[in-house]
Amino acid sequence: MIPKVTKEIIDLGDGRSISIETGKLAKQADGSVVVRMGDCMLLATAVSARTANPGVDFLPLTVDYREKFSAAGRFPGGFFKREARPSDQEILTMRLVDRCLRPLFPDDYHAETQVMISLMSFDENVMPDALAGLAASAALAVSDIPFYNYISEVRVARVDGQLIINPSKEQLEASDIDMMIGASKDSVCMVEGEMKEISEAEMIEAIKFAHEAIKAQIEAQEKMRAALGLTYREYEPEASDAEVEKIVYDASYAKLYDIASHASAKAERGEKFAEVYEEVKALFSEEDLEEKGELISTYFKKTQKEAVRNLILDQGIRLDGRKTTEIRPIWCEVDYLPSTHGSSIFTRGETQALATVTLGTSREANVIDLPSEQGEEKFYLHYNFPPFSTGEAKPLRGTSRREVGHGNLAQRALKNMIPADCPYTIRLVSDVLESNGSSSMATVCAGTLALMDAGIQIEKPVSGIAMGLISDAKTGRWAVLSDILGDEDHLGDMDFKVTGTKDGITACQMDIKIEGLAYEIMEQALKQAHDGRMHILGLLVDTIATPNATVKPKAPKIITVSIPKDFIGAIIGPGGKNIQALQAETGTTIVINEEGDFGIIEVLGTDQAGMDKALASISNTTFSPVEGETYHVKVVKMLDFGAVVEFVPGKETLLHVSELDWKRIENVGDVLKLGDELDVKYMGIDPKTKKAKVSRKALMPRPPKVEKKDDAPKKNNQEK
Repeated sequence: MIPKVTKEIIDLGDGRSISIETGKLAKQADGSVVVRMGDCMLLATAVSARTANPGVDFLPLTVDYREKFSAAGRFPGGFFKREARPSDQEILTMRLVDRCLRPLFPDDYHAETQVMISLMSFDENVMPDALAGLAASAALAVSDIPFYNYISEVRVARVDGQLIINPSKEQLEASDIDMMIGASKDSVCMVEGEMKEISEAEMIEAIKFAHEAIKAQIEAQEKMRAALGLTYREYEPEASDAEVEKIVYDASYAKLYDIASHASAKAERGEKFAEVYEEVKALFSEEDLEEKGELISTYFKKTQKEAVRNLILDQGIRLDGRKTTEIRPIWCEVDYLPSTHGSSIFTRGETQALATVTLGTSREANVIDLPSEQGEEKFYLHYNFPPFSTGEAKPLRGTSRREVGHGNLAQRALKNMIPADCPYTIRLVSDVLESNGSSSMATVCAGTLALMDAGIQIEKPVSGIAMGLISDAKTGRWAVLSDILGDEDHLGDMDFKVTGTKDGITACQMDIKIEGLAYEIMEQALKQAHDGRMHILGLLVDTIATPNATVKPKAPKIITVSIPKDFIGAIIGPGGKNIQALQAETGTTIVINEEGDFGIIEVLGTDQAGMDKALASISNTTFSPVEGETYHVKVVKMLDFGAVVEFVPGKETLLHVSELDWKRIENVGDVLKLGDELDVKYMGIDPKTKKAKVSRKALMPRPPKVEKKDDAPKKNNQEK
């Protein structure tokens, strides 16, 4: 018997709706829901351990999002024919959900928690990642897990000036905004997206529009929970000791405040903080340290955070001595690496990114193969964050979720500035060599410089900056920080990254760590971000004002030609014989793609002579004379009844002796000899021989007609 199902419907107001259902699937999970929009269905489950592991002082939260190929009626690619490691797109969706959920769990809840979301049925008109946040929060809402402040996420687009919630792919392609917004009922907690140079005011308008839609989705979760009559589980709060906390605070606060008030570098500051920590530990016996060492460490970090935050709010002074609106010193350089197709260094304070550009053909495009998306990227960016960039020695375990997320943000910031007619596939790689705050924004700046150095004619340069926030709910004080340090990100309440050109915003990413962020603060952050971006943009343009006119000598040039698709086989040859020989002979790379009735040929090479030779060969292969046109040909063979002439190498035809002249020619050799060049007119296909016909005499004046001697008397007799 099918179990009882509890269901809520969310009306989107335009004929579309979203349903949330629980009680039918995965009932052994602490919480389980099916979210449906059209034929798109997501299953989300939430499970949390009943007790926390000893010594854990954080929330071990795992958010997992996977797309089943069966959801779209497709087979997975690859040899094993099953879903394997998550794709970059799946990882990005996991990050979107995680960043919304994590700050809203109780601070003292440390039990291992796992939220899993699966695409079970795909609808080509519904983008499933926009429903993942709603599904995750709803699964927690129908559980006893202590998650009190529900959230949801929506995608907002703007088509022809009209804002749309959760658009279709077709609508999104026509949109100038693609933003994912996550929020609770009271405030926005996450924003990420790309835009086509919109203003700060337009961005705020889109966020507010999305927040109103989110409120309705949260109300549906609250109704569902109320209908189920659920209560929250009790859990053991983290250990505390007021006496130890007071000892740590009294012994360290003033010293930490003093260290923070004197500008210093990251390493120097860290050493001084560590010295104070050792002094604090010396106040306790070995038995106390063994028993309460973790508490001492926790209270010291808490005191350090309070001291740094109060310094900023009290005096407007930051850890490195800057004012709240001040940008760290910047230096840039291009053309640093001699063998790359383009390179740059961007250094801001203690953050440094080395960017490289590699140019290729469409064969190097990044293939996307997902149940919800198939296609190719001709511009893609990879971000690497090695442990030495923070002075650490850590094992390398493959690309992290953070690297995927930061690289995607930088890619979205730059991609709309790549010209639509750019013939290259472009791979941009950013290696972060030093990191102390916003290496993703350093990547955007370094990427702009490297693209310009490579000769890519980007429409406008792009810069980026990260904003922070320090706030005090008790006093109502707050300060927005421009160009945040790593410590300010860790100790602060917001990480707001904004990228753009001189004319508008191209991408953003915002994470809020507190509840109730006012739009007033967001507007101030955007204003400071605009001023900071313009300052950085000026320094980029000072380094390289415009893109280089041509690609570098070691970079390949690319020429694209279009041919009728009927000639593709002739160019490739049997088993690829012709094209392989041509590539070997000319030192080029030749790629052919079929598009409709045409073949699009890309010829890539560093030697212009080789490229010209390859293009000439392709032109010869596809040569087809046009009836009525004149062509300059060469005699390549002599026959008794005419001469074989060559239009282009490999394309020959017969010039019959009767077409040499208006007068009768008895011997072809009297008019032509081997190697002669002459003009002929192409007469089309001879209806009698069914072969191509050319004529020399057609280009010669026709001689006047000669009258016969007996013509005149006949005419006179007729007159009589």
